[in-house]
Amino acid sequence: MSGRIFVVGLGPGAANQRTPQADAALAQATDLIGYAPYVARVQAGPDVVRHASDNRVELERAQHAIELALAGRTVAVVSGGDAGVFGMASAVFEAIDHGPDAWRGVEVTVIPGVSAVLAAAARLGAPLGGDFCVISLSDNLKPQEVVHKRLAAAAEAGLVMALYNPRSKARPHQLGEAFALLRTILPGDVPVAFARAIGRPDERVILTDIAHADPEQVDMSTLVLIGCPLTHTIERANGEKWLYTARRVEKTE
Repeated sequence: MSGRIFVVGLGPGAANQRTPQADAALAQATDLIGYAPYVARVQAGPDVVRHASDNRVELERAQHAIELALAGRTVAVVSGGDAGVFGMASAVFEAIDHGPDAWRGVEVTVIPGVSAVLAAAARLGAPLGGDFCVISLSDNLKPQEVVHKRLAAAAEAGLVMALYNPRSKARPHQLGEAFALLRTILPGDVPVAFARAIGRPDERVILTDIAHADPEQVDMSTLVLIGCPLTHTIERANGEKWLYTARRVEKTE
């Protein structure tokens, strides 16, 4: 008898930001599959088999999940945040699309999660109040020139940008290159936020602007949010700031 696959978004990290639907799916799992730090987040019984791997084997991980499900296992494929936002959901469906016909009979349920961009936005105020986009700076699956083309297009269109995978040890230069490109398009006072590990004990938030944004303050656990000319700051009584993006865009001739 065939099993099934749950593709589960674990949320940004804190247990209270994981949905009840995700918890219910995880409770049914006989096997957990995912990037090792995400698998380690899940509390599970001793009979649950953990299949942890590094972060560059998404397709192989998905294929393994399908094979386990066909063998009758109930598999939870886990991702941080939302599984459909640079997560494992697309890898599972890509594997099915290019795999044997029998794989199309596997039952797959995608469980949504709170994406890092939503957690960061809530912590900052309302920076996504207008139109926005989400872009991964990683060039593992696309050329760097495509990343730059999308950044420029988003900036010229006046979109708030949330940048995932901003800066790794293997790619220490890419965020700085992105800031240099955006400084040729955006006003220097456009707000920038570095939101790291939101909801976790090591949470850190830095507010700056595009003219002074320092990539050395960013790592792979950081969500970089770049505002637009409609993004404003509000000085709070305690000295901190809120960010919000105005919803109204004036008509231009």
